[in-house]
Amino acid sequence: MKKAILAAFLFSLTGWLVVSLGPRDKGQTVALAAAPGAKPESIARGGQLYDTWWKVVPGAKEPKDNQPLWASQTTNKRKGSVTWRCKECHGWDYTGKDGAYGSGSHKTGFAGVWNAAQKKSVDELAAILKGSANPQHNFSSVLRPEDIADLANFLKGGLVDVKQYVDYKSKKPIGGDIERGKAQYALCGACHGPDGKKLNFGSDKEPEYVGTIAKENPQEFTHKIRVGQPGSNPPMPGALVLGWDIKQVLDVLAYSQTLPEK
Repeated sequence: MKKAILAAFLFSLTGWLVVSLGPRDKGQTVALAAAPGAKPESIARGGQLYDTWWKVVPGAKEPKDNQPLWASQTTNKRKGSVTWRCKECHGWDYTGKDGAYGSGSHKTGFAGVWNAAQKKSVDELAAILKGSANPQHNFSSVLRPEDIADLANFLKGGLVDVKQYVDYKSKKPIGGDIERGKAQYALCGACHGPDGKKLNFGSDKEPEYVGTIAKENPQEFTHKIRVGQPGSNPPMPGALVLGWDIKQVLDVLAYSQTLPEK
């Protein structure tokens, strides 16, 4: 019965992706139609591919060696599969060296995807993913054509300018409302628990909960809330598919930052 109610709820919320331009734009909203014909499900799936593609692509194996481009940087010391994650080069805020990954242990010096996504078409973005601009950036050996299409749709129609919505210094959402977020979080709490500690993303020694991610990495939190968590069981419904606007995401972020970290 509970599953039927949840399914009906999700179905009623599913619709075209609408994003609020935020308080700076007097509450106006605009449909992200930059990827013509792209469905919210495709855009959200592309966002999960951007996160960890081998948890999304059927039959994909987690890479063991470094991504070929990784050798062109020396500041990020990570190795193996993490070097194949789009987010590790381009950041959770999509701006690479110009964003949150412009310093610290994740620094690579690589450019973000934000500027290219604003200027190039979906087909051009797909071509880049297949190595048109740099053969070492060819992901067609691990991503199927439909995967590349979803990822390109996300880049064109699913990015947001995170710097407009998160204060990088305080790590607080700009304009987020805790009380509204608490009501919105009720859906999240079904899996994560009322206090966000039902699922541990880390280890027993170094636990990570909803509150941990919300406080320490609001850029990552925003991305995952919008597109879902790759490989989660049951599947985590992303805000894009649910029809939530960015203001609702920020409200959930604001409330989640009140939840315990440990």
